[in-house]
Amino acid sequence: MTDPLPVVLIPGLACSARLYRDQVAALWPFGPVTIADHRRDDTMDAIARRILRNAPPRFALAGLSMGGFIAFAMLRQAPERIERLALLDTNARPDAPERTAERETFIAKAQAGKFMEVCDILMPRYLHPSRLAEPEITQTVRDMATDTGADAFARQQRAIMGRPDSRPLLASINCPTLVLAGDSDVATPPELAKEIAGGIHGSTLVIVPKCGHLSTLDRPDEVNAALAQWLNG
Repeated sequence: MTDPLPVVLIPGLACSARLYRDQVAALWPFGPVTIADHRRDDTMDAIARRILRNAPPRFALAGLSMGGFIAFAMLRQAPERIERLALLDTNARPDAPERTAERETFIAKAQAGKFMEVCDILMPRYLHPSRLAEPEITQTVRDMATDTGADAFARQQRAIMGRPDSRPLLASINCPTLVLAGDSDVATPPELAKEIAGGIHGSTLVIVPKCGHLSTLDRPDEVNAALAQWLNG
């Protein structure tokens, strides 16, 4: 095992610490684990600055979906502090116009008191079809939405809509990098993970079978194995 290295985990949109419930114990032997709070700001740069202020001097960084967008912002601000990088079920591209329009609709619904309706709309995009009939995992997704709240959800969506194109950044990333995606991820399809991995020299690409967007919940054992190899490398 390598020397202890703090690990910072960043959740995705409308996700909380529960997203990594199955990872904390698995990652703890490698070093102290922190789950970042990304609910308080409405731009990627501001979220990244807040996380960096509270992060150890040097650390391994993992982000899922929106967490990956934030990781890119942190790399722009302090690349020398990030010793290892894991990008899970994420996308280096800017927001597409049709996605931005949909996000505006979701913000309006959430602020009109229909946040759980939004959560239910997103559920099939988040989980593998085989998990949608399992009350325990679908309740976890709803609990994470409750943890987030409608106001923070709106801030997160605005940050996502305003994110820059991170593809030009990829070639400058020189720390050991894991790029992982579920093979059935409809929110950020595996092709987007392959694009990221292709842009980062020496990165490791893992496609998890029978897995949706929230890979850490859908297939925790497979994700944990990939993360352990990433930290042990």
